[in-house]
Amino acid sequence: MQNITDKLLINWDDFSKIDIRTGTIIKAEIFEEVKNPAIKLWIDFGALGVKKSSAQITKFYKPESLIGKQIIAVVNFPIKQIANFMSECLVLGSVDDDKNVILLSSDSLVKNGLRIS
Repeated sequence: MQNITDKLLINWDDFSKIDIRTGTIIKAEIFEEVKNPAIKLWIDFGALGVKKSSAQITKFYKPESLIGKQIIAVVNFPIKQIANFMSECLVLGSVDDDKNVILLSSDSLVKNGLRIS
């Protein structure tokens, strides 16, 4: 089958290495120290604990509107320093034609930390 994206095809072993989980945003604030507008997030992943992330999602979201929102994130990337902030997970979203991010979430409220497969 032909790959219709510009990305390389991966196999099941590649995909199985990615740990994608549900989490609930418990704290959010504007990330003032970065060049590109972003929001600092603290996300509760249940038994995995609270992890931090920086997300360039300011086009459609304000920090106060994110509290309590359940999202989907990759939780097994290495920690990445962004300015003075340590990002511990990658929040997932769809990217529109203008490169704005729309966060991915679950249809129904689910337990924090559930694995996405």
